[in-house]
Amino acid sequence: MMVDIKSWDFSSFDGVKLKIHETGQGRAVILLHGLFSNAETNWIKFGHAGHQAEAGFRVIMPDLRAHGQSEAPHERDAYPQDVLIKDALALIEHFDLPDYDLGGFSLGARTTAKLLTTEIAPGKAILAGMGLEGLAGWDRRQGFFLKAIELRDTAKRGDPHWMAIQFMKSQKVDTVAAAHLLKTFSDMQPDAIETITTPTLVLCGSEDRDNGDPEALANLLPHGHHVAVPGTHMSSVTEPEMAQEMVRFLSADQ
Repeated sequence: MMVDIKSWDFSSFDGVKLKIHETGQGRAVILLHGLFSNAETNWIKFGHAGHQAEAGFRVIMPDLRAHGQSEAPHERDAYPQDVLIKDALALIEHFDLPDYDLGGFSLGARTTAKLLTTEIAPGKAILAGMGLEGLAGWDRRQGFFLKAIELRDTAKRGDPHWMAIQFMKSQKVDTVAAAHLLKTFSDMQPDAIETITTPTLVLCGSEDRDNGDPEALANLLPHGHHVAVPGTHMSSVTEPEMAQEMVRFLSADQ
């Protein structure tokens, strides 16, 4: 699907430049991509942004810090704890939208979930590629990805880190910046999840349990709803059903 994308630079809270991509007109939905990915790979390439734009939404998609076309500083002090939360809050403040929705895939979903416990108040939220353990058990996932960076040039096919490494290489990830960023994420405990009152779609591949149990997450959310789409963690974002379910949820009456 051909889609008209406007891209521009946004100066975040500390001056780091983030690349923002936009398409469509109407009610705004801010979408945050996954780890080692970018807006193009997660939201544009496989038609998700285009489908939402066609449905009457203004789709706003940042490349996260150290990802895509955004800056990836090597200085450790450019990565304070929960820096992606700070970046997202700065972007939301910049837009000063009267009403909007918010969503993310994998790392973007972790970031979205934590944002929902701050002072922001989106109308609806989407947590894609996420389960309960992906929010509360970050230490294990962090160790896995840091090991993947360490083994980037030596791992052989069959190594459990192989797929992550190949994806990292395909996206031309700056591994120095990525390692700094990985150490900034903090866990989100179940009692915090239970405070989220935003109507939330937990959207996960039927074969995706990389981030734990999506049904358990949906059940813990006061207004959570789980929908399965075809695919694994890697393949679900390529499936048209993901875009269809996102549009269905965002377009439905509260």
